[in-house]
Amino acid sequence: MAHTKEALYSNKIFLNAALPLVKVIANDVPSLKKKFENVEAVIQVSCLDPECEDGKQGMHFIVNKGEWLVHTCLTENPDIELCFKSMEALNDFFKGNITPAGIPKIKGFKKAPVLISFVMVLLKMADLLGATEPPKDEETKELLVKCYFYLLSSGISQLNKMGHPEIRDWTTKSPDRVYAFAVDNYPQVSAFIRIKAGKSRAGRGEYKRAMPFFTLRFNNLDSALGILMSIDDMLEATKAGRLVMDGGPEFGAQIGGFMLEIGALAK
Repeated sequence: MAHTKEALYSNKIFLNAALPLVKVIANDVPSLKKKFENVEAVIQVSCLDPECEDGKQGMHFIVNKGEWLVHTCLTENPDIELCFKSMEALNDFFKGNITPAGIPKIKGFKKAPVLISFVMVLLKMADLLGATEPPKDEETKELLVKCYFYLLSSGISQLNKMGHPEIRDWTTKSPDRVYAFAVDNYPQVSAFIRIKAGKSRAGRGEYKRAMPFFTLRFNNLDSALGILMSIDDMLEATKAGRLVMDGGPEFGAQIGGFMLEIGALAK
């Protein structure tokens, strides 16, 4: 049975945009970071897919004593692997629609402590991205905004590479431009996407080679979470100064539409 476009898009978002956030969370949460200080392991998340040449697809991490490398491809003989029986099962799992039939086959019980630590990071990611209210403490707010910015910039780029009609049309017609996400006084949570003639590249941090063509800028973390968590209205936030669109409101509406698309595919 052929995959729907929505299933394909969601799968790409999870494998190439959401799961790479594991590295961010494992590095930024002290209690989790400590668990990987002496770990050396290759950890893979995959799903069976008869439409792929290898019969499955996925991504993997190489962990070397607290240092994480992210690879958006399969590797042979990982130390730990979570393999779902189908693309749809993987999508449902990360959307929170977990059923006994959708639980992945797990390899790596010989490294049980590392497996448990990895699952703890996944649970933390699910808790962050699945939250319906902003966190109370400043550190978690900062981490959540960072994760959202990274997810959105990477997600838009991934959908462009897959030929998503609206996003592909936007990038194809565009000259070399950089669109950025930022919060005043928090440069460490910034992200951007660079597009040109159908090509796109997502980046983390501030884009420093030139002034971004457009920046979606928030005055503080709470204002950012209000929009990112769909609690606040973008127009009202702009009127009140919680959100500033550096570059023109028409581009803000466009980026806002893509943000909603990423959110819909990930839920």
